[in-house]
Amino acid sequence: MAHSDYIVFVDESGDHSLESINPDWPVFVLCFCIFRVGDYTDVVTSAIRRLKCKTFGHDLVILHEHDIRKKKGAFSRLNQEAREAFMAELTEVIAATGMTIIAVVIDKVKHKAKYVRPEHPYHLAMQFGLERVHHFLRMHGQAEAETAVIFEARGPKEDQALELEFRRVCDGANRYRRPLPLRVVVADKKTNSEGLQLADLTARPIGLHVLRPAQSNRAWDILHTKLFAGEHNCIDGNGLKVFP
Repeated sequence: MAHSDYIVFVDESGDHSLESINPDWPVFVLCFCIFRVGDYTDVVTSAIRRLKCKTFGHDLVILHEHDIRKKKGAFSRLNQEAREAFMAELTEVIAATGMTIIAVVIDKVKHKAKYVRPEHPYHLAMQFGLERVHHFLRMHGQAEAETAVIFEARGPKEDQALELEFRRVCDGANRYRRPLPLRVVVADKKTNSEGLQLADLTARPIGLHVLRPAQSNRAWDILHTKLFAGEHNCIDGNGLKVFP
């Protein structure tokens, strides 16, 4: 099977537990960032590495949204001016990036209240996301090519469950009731992948918009323009799937 012209990176915000739900963050967000392979290798990776070298003197710093927001690790050493300059340039890089985003937001409180046996939020979000990734690929003539979908490792037990659920969905347990030519790749947490870092940077701002739509959210102002709009130019249910 031929390789697809696209590559997909996935990351999350929040945890999937339905037992102890954080009242400040009662959602689970799974974000799929889709890139044309040529754009990713030739434009995106070099732009991010250039910014890292300019800011830190090397490109080994991993961009984690939590570390940036909480000023941890390498970001703790940036003064206010350097931090603002970095954030402004990072925003420009993301704005210029030709990626398409599919975000699935599970409201865990409503999900738990609506169903007697609510499905695992991570597995449910993955199914919704993979179905929409396939929709995107079909629209771009890639429905029969094999597309790599890259997740960050979370632990041996969790990774095994992820791969089993991924294969179940791709074997036909999806809304199309047909096999999907998607291939799961689980990357080590220490992997310095620009695609995974961009997925990490996008998940929380999208969840924040769903939770508090009236709150100022500069990241959302950029990210919503990259959400998949489907065949009828509609983001809701395509690039942004909120459930239930």
